[in-house]
Amino acid sequence: MLLFDHPDETRNTSALASTSAAHAPHDAHQAALTLPSQEASVPASRHFAEDLLSRWGVGEDECDSAALIVDELASNAVQHGHALMTLLLALDADELLITLADSGAVVRHEHGHADLAADEHGRGTGIVEFLALWTEVHDNDDGREVRVAMRVTCGALH
Repeated sequence: MLLFDHPDETRNTSALASTSAAHAPHDAHQAALTLPSQEASVPASRHFAEDLLSRWGVGEDECDSAALIVDELASNAVQHGHALMTLLLALDADELLITLADSGAVVRHEHGHADLAADEHGRGTGIVEFLALWTEVHDNDDGREVRVAMRVTCGALH
């Protein structure tokens, strides 16, 4: 597991970190968490985001929305992605950038969607798009990177 939380600085641990906050202002924050793409990593990612955003002073409703986005992105990475997933959170003034990328070895997935009602499958991406200011998806040889931005209000940082 890779974990970092840096106020006021950018650390280039991957293309993920370098593209999100390369010229971050003094009050910007960013943190990353890399976990195996396993079901247990979904709640771990969500709790990481909730705790961190609360510590950064993000409002409760926006923290809940961000946690829902993280949960959906992590679930998709576990269900469809490569062996590892990296969550990057970058807060800059009133905008939160949530990036989730999968990488590592290709994993064979068994798709168990047959038991889902037609209106249930794919709902999560619609929820993410509803909550987001914008979304981007980038596919490459190493996996997929999904970026989601949302407006937030911040109180005092803890």
